[in-house]
Amino acid sequence: MASSSPPGMVVHNRFLGFLIWQSIPSTVIFFIFKTLSSTISSTSHSTAKPPFPFAPSVFAFVTFLTFHLSQLLFSFSLSLISSPHPHRLASPLQLALGLIRFLFVPGGSDSSESPESRVRAKLSVGFLLFLAAVAVSGFVAVVSVCVKFGDGVGVIGAVGFRGFVMGLLYGLYYVYYRRWVFEFPIIQRPPFFSFKMGLPSAITRSLKLSCLASLFSAFLVVFLPHQLQNQATIGKVIAEQIIFYIGSFLVFLCWEISHHLHQVLHTKRFVFAPLKDQQQQKQIQNNVDTWRRAAFFEESGETYKRVISVCLRPLEQLASKLGEGLESSVEKSSQISNQLLSPTDQRLDPKYSEPLNNFQLYAWCAWTAASLTTCSHREDRFGVAQLSGSNAAVISTLISCLLAIETYMGKKTNLQSAQHFMGSTGFKLRTSSVGNIGMGKKRAGPLHSKAYAIADVLRNSIYHIVSTFHDQMASSAKKGLLEKDWIISDKPPFGERELLVQKLHLFLDFRAS
Repeated sequence: MASSSPPGMVVHNRFLGFLIWQSIPSTVIFFIFKTLSSTISSTSHSTAKPPFPFAPSVFAFVTFLTFHLSQLLFSFSLSLISSPHPHRLASPLQLALGLIRFLFVPGGSDSSESPESRVRAKLSVGFLLFLAAVAVSGFVAVVSVCVKFGDGVGVIGAVGFRGFVMGLLYGLYYVYYRRWVFEFPIIQRPPFFSFKMGLPSAITRSLKLSCLASLFSAFLVVFLPHQLQNQATIGKVIAEQIIFYIGSFLVFLCWEISHHLHQVLHTKRFVFAPLKDQQQQKQIQNNVDTWRRAAFFEESGETYKRVISVCLRPLEQLASKLGEGLESSVEKSSQISNQLLSPTDQRLDPKYSEPLNNFQLYAWCAWTAASLTTCSHREDRFGVAQLSGSNAAVISTLISCLLAIETYMGKKTNLQSAQHFMGSTGFKLRTSSVGNIGMGKKRAGPLHSKAYAIADVLRNSIYHIVSTFHDQMASSAKKGLLEKDWIISDKPPFGERELLVQKLHLFLDFRAS
């Protein structure tokens, strides 16, 4: 049975594949541009033979090599900042203070800074290096494609400066719009199809960026020193502007294609499974999924607990973060007169709702935990899922996170006294003051849509488990053991244990919506 590759090796191999594949469109674009530029420049330059006939060939080879080096620099810079998570960066003031402490205070950076602030500082330094790398890549790429054999220092300086500004603008645009965050597709398609689907948007974006970069960099050329400014005829200047515009467009197109290819190759699905030959299929009884899951349900249960813990940790952090934001909103609103601010006008601090942007991670975690819990019903021979408390942890975390999301969206839920019975469960949910804090009137915004999507995934995941264990849960509910078997004894990330039990009863009766 073939051994699966470690995750680090998978990323390494994908990056090497990306470096190889990105060189193909870059080469094609380079030769297309050189053909166009030679046609345009022939109208404004003499056709006299150079004193050294072999010099243009050597110059063409050097420019081809430097252009690929610039693309390689851009490709490596993508690995500095690309991440599946939208990390928060340190502010310029925090970076400056950290640098001062590092230079002038012995050991000051280790004692006064938290681990989170140090991580933010490292990420910010990585983004600064990315901006510098893209600016240098723009300088080299534009000089390689726009400068012709025989151009003087003034032309090289002016064109290189415009390429540097172009690269810096692109880097700022790339960072500001968070294009460094991997967008994992919900529906997986073949890599070539995914790559082909992104080409029209790459071409459109390159056209817009080249227009902006050409105008802005042409304005800045006026402030260059006199010896670096191009003193030429009007016809030659117009030809050079056309060449620069086409060159900047093709450089942007190379960067956009590299970015899109980087996203496609790093977000494609990887199957950790044996090779599909007949002998190995016989060894695992023609069922790769069962073989893969069998490793989780080994006798000690340590592997299963670790996998479940990894899946539940992001959901726990989301519930805790929203809970902190809701509590702080209640405290702030209590300090303001209710006559001046109604509950429907209260808003949650944006920093607490920022984790909602990471929908794909929460969807994967919820579905993975729910699927493994469901599979344990028929494949867990040793009962490690139930005996280790993982089933209770999964249900408690999913319900707690769902309650936090529903409260954030403005749904009013809280404990109801035992005297108000509702159906066979004997529980009912009533309004809560905390439920007034949340989206308020802005229920059509993007954050509300993401919260609704996360809540829908959590609700379906819980129903997936409840449908599988319905008979066992119903039996435990009649004996009064539902809380003991399916809810953790510790405090959940959000809400009280009694509230989680009431919510679980609603799912058990298929009335949770």
